[in-house]
Amino acid sequence: MNRRELTLGAAVSAFAGSAAAQTAPMGAPPQAAVAAPTSPYYAAFNAQLDRLPAGIQPDVRAFYELNGWRPVWNAARLRALNQASARAERHGLSRSDFFDFVGLAADPDSADIRTTAAAITYARVLAEGRVRPETVEDLWEMQKNRVDLPVGLNDALVQNKIVEWYEGLAPTDIGYTNLSAGYVRYRRIIREGGWPRFAARAGTIEPGASDNRVPAMIARLVAEGDLSAADGARLTAQGLVYGPELQTAMRGFQARHGLAADGRIGAGTQSSLGASAEDRARQIALNLERRRWLKRDLNPERIEVNTAAAIMVYWKDGRPVHSNRVVCGAPATQTPSLEKPFASVVANPPWYVPAGIARREILPRGPGYLASQNMYVSNGTVIQRAGPTAALGYVKFELRDSYAIFLHDTPSKAAFNLSMRQRSHGCVRVQNAVEFARILLTPDPVLLGEFDDAQVSRDTRRIQTGREITVRLLYWTAFVDGQGRVAFREDVYRRDQKLAEALGIAVSLPVVVDDGATVANDVGP
Repeated sequence: MNRRELTLGAAVSAFAGSAAAQTAPMGAPPQAAVAAPTSPYYAAFNAQLDRLPAGIQPDVRAFYELNGWRPVWNAARLRALNQASARAERHGLSRSDFFDFVGLAADPDSADIRTTAAAITYARVLAEGRVRPETVEDLWEMQKNRVDLPVGLNDALVQNKIVEWYEGLAPTDIGYTNLSAGYVRYRRIIREGGWPRFAARAGTIEPGASDNRVPAMIARLVAEGDLSAADGARLTAQGLVYGPELQTAMRGFQARHGLAADGRIGAGTQSSLGASAEDRARQIALNLERRRWLKRDLNPERIEVNTAAAIMVYWKDGRPVHSNRVVCGAPATQTPSLEKPFASVVANPPWYVPAGIARREILPRGPGYLASQNMYVSNGTVIQRAGPTAALGYVKFELRDSYAIFLHDTPSKAAFNLSMRQRSHGCVRVQNAVEFARILLTPDPVLLGEFDDAQVSRDTRRIQTGREITVRLLYWTAFVDGQGRVAFREDVYRRDQKLAEALGIAVSLPVVVDDGATVANDVGP
């Protein structure tokens, strides 16, 4: 047993001694709540309750009401709580932020209630997150996770399943668990020394060039698994040449970071190479926090758009079956975090231009521009007729109550080839949108036939899907890709920065490098 374990054991013994006689044995059936005045601990507990943070008091009060205002933490339960808290790192959390068992034991009179407060606080973070999302995002409307923590903790204590209860509070889907494993891996990289600093410089490292930063580049690729340790050692021994094998590994790195996978090490790639292992681990922790905000039960059929990566994934029967690149909101006109249903597609939709876009970008150009864009004004609203150059393309996916945010086709196809695809007014432009609409309508041949007929005739037609499909607009800057690697995207909306500030985490993330020019006459939503 090491020194920390000995210290914890002493603390547990001191802490639990005074409460042991009053605590129900492990596995005992729940007892009826005792009326508060009959408990000899009620007055002391009630006084101590007022000294706890206001936000935790209702849950602690509810918990002790379930237990007849009796002490609950005996030695066995404390050991189980310690075991559960030891897994905090898997969630990007620090156990010391929630539990100080030695400090709790220092005051036996208040130890029980303060331990309960710590236990519920930690449970709340696992179940619902540490920060309220509305405080760090301008518009966040998604279904939150909610758990009755006093009842859950009480049941876990009675059933002797404290560790199991805590393990079930955080998300258990593959996206969270894989990212959790990624966090643990990056913390291990940090403990092993991280990787050398890569200094960004003007210009591009071209294939075949020599550069004194090649050894640092190799060490970075080895640390993250883009290059094997054996290959890394061999390439390091060959000197400073940026050769073919290293280029192949670098293309994998670029793909994992959403960069143009061309092997050329320009500004964007150098910026990503400049991130430290600590910064990337903290970025993963921020994304684990975002995932904890969300309800656990997901619709087996849904559309998820990652606005940080500008990628859309269609889930059917609980499995990802189709993906597309998308163009989403520019940093000045961000796509918000929303969860909304849609139940119809519009073939060949006209565009009713939002007043702000019309006032700033269309009307000042005069009648000639409106005519060239097949636009007209009706009752003060600028409308673009459906057609091959219409901003909404050949199909629109209507979302209910979505603040005029929706998914749609676009005639501006070039932006899909860029690595930075945050350049719309907030709506989501879908690559191969007509093909995607056909996938959604395929289960009903009649509806699919109506859509195909409309595509031939170019008539505007609204077609019901026959079912509601949830659309989730998310912001993941760290996630695990299809090859099991942690993929990163730069914080284009600065939401990582704002969340980190709210959590008191210091991050220094790479700057975003835009790789494309503005498309001429691109005024779509």
